[in-house]
Amino acid sequence: MSDSIDSRLNALGILLPVAAAPAANYVPYVISGNLLYLSGQLPLEAGKIAVSGLLGKDVSLADGQRAAELCAINILAQAKAALGDLERIVRVVKLNGFIASAPDFTEQHLVMNGASNLIANVLGDAGKHARAAVGMAALPLNAAVEVDAIMEIRL
Repeated sequence: MSDSIDSRLNALGILLPVAAAPAANYVPYVISGNLLYLSGQLPLEAGKIAVSGLLGKDVSLADGQRAAELCAINILAQAKAALGDLERIVRVVKLNGFIASAPDFTEQHLVMNGASNLIANVLGDAGKHARAAVGMAALPLNAAVEVDAIMEIRL
């Protein structure tokens, strides 16, 4: 089997969804120079928030990691919509993870591993990135996690 991004997605059993349309007055991505900026993606599955609530209260660590993974899948869907071909990704520069957290929850970094691991597994070396994992009081639509991204791309 070829070592392409599509073959890795297939091996992981991931079918990228249609990229979600913006819900307000913003665009889903911006290309500036050789950088692709992707707006925050929620843990949507079949068009609905799949994991909602606060980590450490309503949401387990494992479910939070799944939410972050779904966000990463949606990041890739937006990147494909922007670029037409994920092979144009040179490198994921940075992922920012926002984790809806109970006040005493301190494992945001472990939640964000769901997104980081998926991106690295799908994109290989190009998926190794800097990141932030930040606790938030609440996120849009009561989502448990939101992730945005900056990627270097081939023009």
